[in-house]
Amino acid sequence: MLENGGLLTEYPSGTIPGRENFPARNRIVAGIADATIVIEASVKGGALITAEIANSYNRDVFAFPGRVGDVYSEGCNFLIRNNKAALLTCVADLAYSLGWEKPDDAKPVEQFMLPLDLSPDERTIFDVIQQHSTPLAIDDLTIKTNMPMSQLAMNLLNMEMQGFIRSLPGKMYRVS
Repeated sequence: MLENGGLLTEYPSGTIPGRENFPARNRIVAGIADATIVIEASVKGGALITAEIANSYNRDVFAFPGRVGDVYSEGCNFLIRNNKAALLTCVADLAYSLGWEKPDDAKPVEQFMLPLDLSPDERTIFDVIQQHSTPLAIDDLTIKTNMPMSQLAMNLLNMEMQGFIRSLPGKMYRVS
């Protein structure tokens, strides 16, 4: 695989690559990719299907805007306009959004006391996040806190607004 690449498929050898098989293939691509980037797409195209699948998997979706009225820009503009994709204008936008940039003056993480004004649910979430050295995905937090997703999301937003935690790309969270 490292020397010659690899192939991942649900279909037996010899299957003709018919267009009816593309959405199933794109489901796999959307699932294994860190992000889906749409460069050009019409309103009815496989790229929009893949973007929708990626969104359903809580994956990051990005799109480059295009010219108004251009058939192959309508899909990207639709995704951006409907908040189904984040706007990209250059590669640096992607690196920033995915957290791939390393700050030049990174400071060591300081330990601090647990804030006193957290609700019991927020305190539970904070403790779980603080126990891990790497950011935690929202799905992992749901399991570890035994909290419904809607309740967890509301608490996470409140904690982020107060500055106790930080939201990272890919619906990941860490202590601020």
